[in-house]
Amino acid sequence: MSTWITSIEGTEAGHHAALLLALFAAFLHAIFGALQKGRVDPWVSRGAIDIWNNILALPIALFVVPWPEGREWLLIAGALPIHFAYKLGMALAYSRGAFTVVYPVVRGMGPVFTVFGAWIVFGEKFTPLQWLGILVLLSGIFGLAIYNLRTIEVARETLVPALAIAAITGGLVALYTTYDAYAIRATPDPFTFLAWFFVIASVDMPGIALWRWWHLQDRPDPVRVMWLGFTGAIVAFGSFGSVMLATRLDKVGEAAVLRETSTVFAAAIGYFILKDTIGPRRIVLMTLIALGAIIVELAGR
Repeated sequence: MSTWITSIEGTEAGHHAALLLALFAAFLHAIFGALQKGRVDPWVSRGAIDIWNNILALPIALFVVPWPEGREWLLIAGALPIHFAYKLGMALAYSRGAFTVVYPVVRGMGPVFTVFGAWIVFGEKFTPLQWLGILVLLSGIFGLAIYNLRTIEVARETLVPALAIAAITGGLVALYTTYDAYAIRATPDPFTFLAWFFVIASVDMPGIALWRWWHLQDRPDPVRVMWLGFTGAIVAFGSFGSVMLATRLDKVGEAAVLRETSTVFAAAIGYFILKDTIGPRRIVLMTLIALGAIIVELAGR
């Protein structure tokens, strides 16, 4: 698998594979966000996910993939503080705001910052038509967030700080996307980075989650929490692994933009699972998100 991945880097086949991987990551990331927000405290759910990340990734890191060497260890370890800050931001935002309001803001802030990061770090440039696509996509994402903000009826008193935290967290999304893309490209075997990333970057939240669970007045069933964590870990492997492989195979900025179609999937999850309502205005806004991603993709060819 590693040989095939490296053999199609920078090729037309690699471009098509990156496109599919980024869209698959978008779908899975929306599921991941809903799992963390869900009906369980977001700190506890994130900690349970990271416990399973460690359990599932450690055997692969130790016995399946080549071990990192030299500066590769530093690159993998460098992801820990960035992702820790991101996870704190997501938990803080989810504990204060509705999923369909917070999630679009976090994902909407990421693409523009990532495009600039990819330009600085990797020398990637977007065409004027691609920038138009980004504007169309962002208009849909932020339009969706504003519409949800105006119509949401629960926890309105905490929505403003939730949105501020979500905006900052969106910047952290761009930071970790750019950093991780650099790290996975600098590691000869991409699966070495992925396996050890899930081991090292998952050591932080379990302790916080345990403390949080112990101090909750209404503690969730630990068996249920661990099953949620297992499901979330499987989804995380697919989501993060897919988008990171996409950034190795093709342009980082394009992969980041396509991943933000996760907002469309998140809205669908909010409707079908979390019982949010979706009217014609939301459908139009979600169409703008998809249209923007299509423009970015087609204009880059």
